[in-house]
Amino acid sequence: MPPHLVLASTSVYRQALLQKLGLAFECCNPNIDETPKVDESAQALVLRLAQAKALAGGEYFPNSLIIGSDQVAVIDGRIIGKPHHFDNAVAQLTQASGKAITFYTGLALYNAATGAMTAEVEPFTVHFRHLSHAQIVAYIEKEEPYYCAGSFKSEGLGIALFTQLEGRDPNTLVGLPLILLTEMLLAQGVDVLA
Repeated sequence: MPPHLVLASTSVYRQALLQKLGLAFECCNPNIDETPKVDESAQALVLRLAQAKALAGGEYFPNSLIIGSDQVAVIDGRIIGKPHHFDNAVAQLTQASGKAITFYTGLALYNAATGAMTAEVEPFTVHFRHLSHAQIVAYIEKEEPYYCAGSFKSEGLGIALFTQLEGRDPNTLVGLPLILLTEMLLAQGVDVLA
């Protein structure tokens, strides 16, 4: 019998991605402080938070495999997160216009029964087309991407904002690198194709 699988996230986007693998899983709210540390790099931040989320999930489900994930975008060397409202979304997309933006997604798989933790950071780069203010406003009004890092939904109309995507797994951009997760699960004896 495969181990019990838990996604330590309340994100509907991550839940929808995990459903693609056809595995039964539960969700929990890891309820951790996501404040970056002073001078913490984007990669270090998402790796730390993914592990913290997985460990927090292990407190609720001690005999399970816990998935933790976190994502940030970096524009002009600065970490950006979710815009939360219209003005921030306009500012983020204005800053991203015509640039290549790298998203870093931390992924952790914690075996709460054995204490084994595997964690990696998966990068994904998005090349934005040059966007007019009117295009940015029209996009934001249509999709309201206020709870998405970078102010867009690549799985929706947000794809029209880009000229090119670079990375090994497009799911990474939405927030859960399924190729990497499949590899981590297999190392824990869970074959999604079995």
